[in-house]
Amino acid sequence: MNIQIFDSQEQLDETAAQYLIDTVKHNPEAVLGFATGSTPIGIYDKLVEKHHRLGVSFRHITSFNLDEYVGLTADHEQSYAFYMNKHLFSRIDLPAGQTNLPNGMADSLNSECKRYDQLLEEHPIDVQLLGLGHNGHIGFNEPAEGLIGGTHIVQLQEKTRDANARFFDSKDEVPTEAVTMGVGSILKAKTIILAVRGADKADIVREALFGPITTDCPASLLQTHSDVIVLLDREAGRKLDL
Repeated sequence: MNIQIFDSQEQLDETAAQYLIDTVKHNPEAVLGFATGSTPIGIYDKLVEKHHRLGVSFRHITSFNLDEYVGLTADHEQSYAFYMNKHLFSRIDLPAGQTNLPNGMADSLNSECKRYDQLLEEHPIDVQLLGLGHNGHIGFNEPAEGLIGGTHIVQLQEKTRDANARFFDSKDEVPTEAVTMGVGSILKAKTIILAVRGADKADIVREALFGPITTDCPASLLQTHSDVIVLLDREAGRKLDL
Protein backbone atom coordinates (compact mmCIF):
# COMPACT_ATOMS: atom_id res chain seq x y z
CA MET A 1 0.00 0.00 0.00
CA ASN A 2 1.05 3.54 -0.76
CA ILE A 3 -0.03 5.44 2.38
CA GLN A 4 0.13 9.24 2.34
CA ILE A 5 -0.80 11.54 5.23
CA PHE A 6 -1.63 15.20 4.68
CA ASP A 7 -1.73 18.21 6.97
CA SER A 8 -4.83 19.60 5.31
CA GLN A 9 -8.00 18.41 3.64
CA GLU A 10 -7.16 20.56 0.63
CA GLN A 11 -3.88 18.70 0.09
CA LEU A 12 -5.70 15.37 0.28
CA ASP A 13 -8.37 16.53 -2.17
CA GLU A 14 -5.77 17.92 -4.55
CA THR A 15 -3.77 14.68 -4.57
CA ALA A 16 -6.78 12.44 -5.12
CA ALA A 17 -8.08 14.64 -7.93
CA GLN A 18 -4.67 14.71 -9.59
CA TYR A 19 -4.51 10.90 -9.61
CA LEU A 20 -7.86 10.84 -11.43
CA ILE A 21 -6.85 13.62 -13.83
CA ASP A 22 -3.59 11.82 -14.65
CA THR A 23 -5.58 8.64 -15.36
CA VAL A 24 -7.83 10.47 -17.82
CA LYS A 25 -4.87 12.23 -19.46
CA HIS A 26 -3.14 8.87 -19.94
CA ASN A 27 -6.32 7.15 -21.13
CA PRO A 28 -9.15 9.43 -22.30
CA GLU A 29 -11.45 6.38 -22.39
CA ALA A 30 -10.70 5.32 -18.83
CA VAL A 31 -13.32 3.75 -16.55
CA LEU A 32 -13.57 5.54 -13.22
CA GLY A 33 -15.32 4.30 -10.08
CA PHE A 34 -16.85 7.00 -7.89
CA ALA A 35 -17.88 7.13 -4.25
CA THR A 36 -20.29 9.33 -2.31
CA GLY A 37 -20.51 10.76 1.21
CA SER A 38 -18.83 13.83 2.69
CA THR A 39 -15.19 12.92 1.99
CA PRO A 40 -15.28 12.95 -1.85
CA ILE A 41 -16.99 16.36 -2.19
CA GLY A 42 -13.72 18.29 -2.02
CA ILE A 43 -12.13 15.84 -4.44
CA TYR A 44 -14.91 16.43 -6.95
CA ASP A 45 -14.56 20.19 -6.53
CA LYS A 46 -10.87 19.86 -7.42
CA LEU A 47 -11.73 17.66 -10.41
CA VAL A 48 -14.13 20.31 -11.70
CA GLU A 49 -11.53 23.03 -11.17
CA LYS A 50 -8.90 21.08 -13.09
CA HIS A 51 -11.39 20.21 -15.84
CA HIS A 52 -11.97 23.90 -16.50
CA ARG A 53 -8.46 25.21 -15.80
CA LEU A 54 -6.49 22.50 -17.60
CA GLY A 55 -9.03 21.62 -20.27
CA VAL A 56 -9.07 17.93 -19.33
CA SER A 57 -12.09 16.30 -20.95
CA PHE A 58 -14.23 13.50 -19.52
CA ARG A 59 -16.20 13.15 -22.74
CA HIS A 60 -15.04 9.62 -23.47
CA ILE A 61 -14.75 8.10 -20.00
CA THR A 62 -17.24 5.72 -18.41
CA SER A 63 -18.11 5.93 -14.71
CA PHE A 64 -19.57 3.55 -12.15
CA ASN A 65 -20.80 4.37 -8.68
CA LEU A 66 -20.45 2.00 -5.78
CA ASP A 67 -24.01 2.03 -4.52
CA GLU A 68 -27.48 3.51 -4.27
CA TYR A 69 -30.20 3.50 -1.65
CA VAL A 70 -33.22 1.29 -2.21
CA GLY A 71 -36.44 3.27 -2.43
CA LEU A 72 -35.07 6.71 -3.36
CA THR A 73 -35.77 8.12 -6.81
CA ALA A 74 -32.93 9.71 -8.78
CA ASP A 75 -34.36 13.19 -8.10
CA HIS A 76 -34.53 12.65 -4.33
CA GLU A 77 -32.04 15.02 -2.71
CA GLN A 78 -30.45 12.20 -0.69
CA SER A 79 -30.14 9.71 -3.53
CA TYR A 80 -26.64 9.13 -4.76
CA ALA A 81 -27.76 9.85 -8.33
CA PHE A 82 -28.74 13.35 -7.15
CA TYR A 83 -25.48 13.69 -5.20
CA MET A 84 -23.31 12.79 -8.19
CA ASN A 85 -25.17 15.13 -10.52
CA LYS A 86 -24.90 17.97 -8.01
CA HIS A 87 -21.25 17.56 -7.11
CA LEU A 88 -19.73 16.30 -10.36
CA PHE A 89 -21.72 15.18 -13.39
CA SER A 90 -23.50 18.48 -14.08
CA ARG A 91 -20.19 20.36 -13.78
CA ILE A 92 -18.04 18.45 -16.30
CA ASP A 93 -18.46 17.22 -19.88
CA LEU A 94 -19.21 13.58 -19.00
CA PRO A 95 -22.24 12.46 -21.08
CA ALA A 96 -25.15 11.18 -18.99
CA GLY A 97 -25.28 7.96 -21.00
CA GLN A 98 -21.79 7.05 -19.81
CA THR A 99 -22.54 7.32 -16.08
CA ASN A 100 -23.74 4.24 -14.22
CA LEU A 101 -25.34 3.84 -10.80
CA PRO A 102 -27.39 0.96 -9.42
CA ASN A 103 -31.12 1.62 -9.72
CA GLY A 104 -32.62 1.37 -6.25
CA MET A 105 -36.11 1.78 -7.72
CA ALA A 106 -35.87 -1.19 -10.11
CA ASP A 107 -38.92 -3.47 -10.26
CA SER A 108 -36.61 -6.43 -9.70
CA LEU A 109 -33.58 -5.61 -7.58
CA ASN A 110 -32.09 -9.05 -8.24
CA SER A 111 -32.25 -8.40 -11.99
CA GLU A 112 -30.75 -4.96 -11.41
CA CYS A 113 -27.79 -6.52 -9.58
CA LYS A 114 -27.19 -8.88 -12.50
CA ARG A 115 -27.43 -5.99 -14.97
CA TYR A 116 -24.87 -3.96 -13.05
CA ASP A 117 -22.45 -6.87 -12.78
CA GLN A 118 -22.68 -7.42 -16.53
CA LEU A 119 -21.81 -3.77 -17.16
CA LEU A 120 -18.84 -4.06 -14.79
CA GLU A 121 -17.62 -7.13 -16.66
CA GLU A 122 -17.83 -5.20 -19.93
CA HIS A 123 -16.10 -2.11 -18.51
CA PRO A 124 -13.31 -3.04 -16.05
CA ILE A 125 -12.61 -0.15 -13.67
CA ASP A 126 -9.23 1.54 -14.00
CA VAL A 127 -9.37 3.60 -10.79
CA GLN A 128 -11.91 3.13 -7.97
CA LEU A 129 -12.33 5.89 -5.39
CA LEU A 130 -13.39 4.66 -1.95
CA GLY A 131 -14.29 6.11 1.40
CA LEU A 132 -14.29 4.17 4.66
CA GLY A 133 -17.22 3.61 7.00
CA HIS A 134 -16.86 3.73 10.78
CA ASN A 135 -17.50 -0.03 10.90
CA GLY A 136 -15.06 -0.78 8.09
CA HIS A 137 -17.55 -0.92 5.26
CA ILE A 138 -16.53 -0.04 1.72
CA GLY A 139 -19.36 0.76 -0.62
CA PHE A 140 -22.23 -0.59 1.47
CA ASN A 141 -20.50 -3.91 2.12
CA GLU A 142 -21.20 -4.26 5.83
CA PRO A 143 -19.29 -6.47 8.30
CA ALA A 144 -20.58 -10.04 8.10
CA GLU A 145 -19.55 -13.67 8.43
CA GLY A 146 -19.22 -13.78 4.67
CA LEU A 147 -19.16 -11.15 1.94
CA ILE A 148 -20.81 -11.28 -1.48
CA GLY A 149 -18.47 -10.68 -4.39
CA GLY A 150 -20.92 -9.18 -6.87
CA THR A 151 -23.56 -6.48 -6.78
CA HIS A 152 -26.21 -7.26 -4.20
CA ILE A 153 -28.88 -5.91 -1.87
CA VAL A 154 -27.68 -5.16 1.64
CA GLN A 155 -29.46 -4.47 4.91
CA LEU A 156 -27.81 -1.38 6.35
CA GLN A 157 -26.48 -1.70 9.88
CA GLU A 158 -27.58 0.74 12.54
CA LYS A 159 -24.09 2.28 12.74
CA THR A 160 -24.26 3.05 9.03
CA ARG A 161 -27.76 4.51 9.26
CA ASP A 162 -26.71 6.57 12.28
CA ALA A 163 -23.72 7.95 10.37
CA ASN A 164 -25.89 8.87 7.38
CA ALA A 165 -28.75 10.33 9.41
CA ARG A 166 -27.09 13.75 9.33
CA PHE A 167 -28.00 14.00 5.65
CA PHE A 168 -31.71 13.43 6.36
CA ASP A 169 -34.28 15.28 8.47
CA SER A 170 -34.35 12.31 10.84
CA LYS A 171 -32.92 8.81 11.13
CA ASP A 172 -36.37 7.40 10.37
CA GLU A 173 -35.99 8.74 6.83
CA VAL A 174 -32.70 6.89 6.22
CA PRO A 175 -33.35 3.88 3.97
CA THR A 176 -32.79 0.47 5.50
CA GLU A 177 -31.49 -1.15 2.31
CA ALA A 178 -29.11 -0.34 -0.51
CA VAL A 179 -27.80 -1.88 -3.70
CA THR A 180 -24.02 -2.06 -3.59
CA MET A 181 -21.13 -3.19 -5.72
CA GLY A 182 -19.60 -6.24 -4.02
CA VAL A 183 -16.12 -6.43 -2.54
CA GLY A 184 -15.10 -8.81 -5.31
CA SER A 185 -16.00 -6.22 -7.94
CA ILE A 186 -14.21 -3.46 -6.02
CA LEU A 187 -11.04 -5.53 -5.82
CA LYS A 188 -11.08 -6.03 -9.61
CA ALA A 189 -10.28 -2.34 -10.11
CA LYS A 190 -6.73 -1.87 -11.39
CA THR A 191 -6.02 0.88 -8.85
CA ILE A 192 -7.92 1.76 -5.69
CA ILE A 193 -7.78 5.15 -3.96
CA LEU A 194 -8.94 5.04 -0.34
CA ALA A 195 -9.55 8.56 1.01
CA VAL A 196 -10.29 9.00 4.71
CA ARG A 197 -10.42 12.02 6.99
CA GLY A 198 -11.25 12.77 10.60
CA ALA A 199 -10.13 11.64 14.05
CA ASP A 200 -13.26 9.50 14.38
CA LYS A 201 -11.88 7.23 11.64
CA ALA A 202 -8.42 6.72 13.19
CA ASP A 203 -9.21 3.37 14.84
CA ILE A 204 -10.88 1.83 11.81
CA VAL A 205 -8.08 3.09 9.54
CA ARG A 206 -5.52 1.23 11.65
CA GLU A 207 -7.70 -1.89 11.77
CA ALA A 208 -8.38 -1.85 8.02
CA LEU A 209 -4.78 -1.28 6.95
CA PHE A 210 -2.85 -3.28 9.53
CA GLY A 211 -5.33 -5.53 11.33
CA PRO A 212 -6.27 -9.09 10.38
CA ILE A 213 -7.90 -9.62 7.00
CA THR A 214 -11.44 -10.48 7.94
CA THR A 215 -14.99 -10.00 6.69
CA ASP A 216 -15.70 -8.40 10.08
CA CYS A 217 -13.83 -5.41 8.61
CA PRO A 218 -14.55 -5.45 4.86
CA ALA A 219 -11.94 -2.75 4.16
CA SER A 220 -9.23 -5.08 5.46
CA LEU A 221 -9.59 -7.04 2.22
CA LEU A 222 -7.92 -4.10 0.49
CA GLN A 223 -4.68 -5.49 1.95
CA THR A 224 -4.91 -8.23 -0.70
CA HIS A 225 -4.89 -5.76 -3.60
CA SER A 226 -1.65 -4.96 -5.44
CA ASP A 227 -2.23 -1.24 -6.04
CA VAL A 228 -3.97 0.67 -3.24
CA ILE A 229 -3.28 4.36 -2.65
CA VAL A 230 -4.34 5.48 0.83
CA LEU A 231 -4.85 9.20 1.36
CA LEU A 232 -5.38 10.30 4.97
CA ASP A 233 -5.57 13.59 6.76
CA ARG A 234 -3.42 13.93 9.85
CA GLU A 235 -6.27 13.06 12.21
CA ALA A 236 -7.36 9.90 10.37
CA GLY A 237 -3.75 8.68 10.29
CA ARG A 238 -2.83 9.62 13.85
CA LYS A 239 -2.79 6.02 15.15
CA LEU A 240 -0.57 4.63 12.43
CA ASP A 241 3.04 3.86 13.30
CA LEU A 242 4.69 4.78 10.02
